Amino acid sequence: MRVWAVANQKGGVGKTTTSIALAGLLAESGKRVVVVDLDPHGSMTSYFGHDPDALERSSFDLFLHQGSVPQGLPQELLLPTSHERIALLPSSTALATLERQSPGQSGLGLVIAKSLAQLWEKFDHAVIDSPPLLGVLMVNALAASQQLVIPVQTEFLAVKGLERMVSTLAMINRSRKQALPYTIVPTLFDRRTQASMSTLRTLRKSYLDHLWPAYIPVDTRLRDASRAGLTPSQFDSNSRGVIAYRALLKHLIAQQTAAQVA
Repeated sequence: MRVWAVANQKGGVGKTTTSIALAGLLAESGKRVVVVDLDPHGSMTSYFGHDPDALERSSFDLFLHQGSVPQGLPQELLLPTSHERIALLPSSTALATLERQSPGQSGLGLVIAKSLAQLWEKFDHAVIDSPPLLGVLMVNALAASQQLVIPVQTEFLAVKGLERMVSTLAMINRSRKQALPYTIVPTLFDRRTQASMSTLRTLRKSYLDHLWPAYIPVDTRLRDASRAGLTPSQFDSNSRGVIAYRALLKHLIAQQTAAQVA
């Protein structure tokens, strides 16, 4: 299994859309995918038609066992999605209470890594949608992943958020045996606006080594796919957004292959 985390410490940058778009394209290519919703807002869970406020069980249950994960629990928590090759490990609003519960509990930072280890043979890919907050949930996402995708909305405040995210990653990497490779993905790009053009130039100047050279454009078809509860490629495989995400997926797989060879 390959594990990718999608994270940024700023909200509204396209994390959930990016997670689901990549998962949908992987599933379309025949891969078995598990998507993990670690955001207490539950946007990914809601996207696929499940109510994070009403679920009796969710990814929150994984954190209730002093850092260990009972055998079989991750599999029991999985829910169906609109795509037969994608399973969802759902979120619930209870995840928001973890920060208050976690002090004094050791091992909570590796709960998701341990959970995915139990699903290792059942899926080819895992895509983790992280909350826009540095805490135990984001630490779990980064600790479990082999590759990080950082969506950045092409506007000024999002670049400030990216600075915080890169700083956080540097801190996390000090506790890892191997630095986590990451790719910055410009999102919600609108070439008609000065803000988008200026931000893209800033990203290319300051983060070129880790920047995906293209961008995800503003595309109402992505919002329409969300409303329909379908992955973007299920909804409209030829939309501008899906074409861009297909190029991004090709880039990420090429990076992954190069890292394995190295």
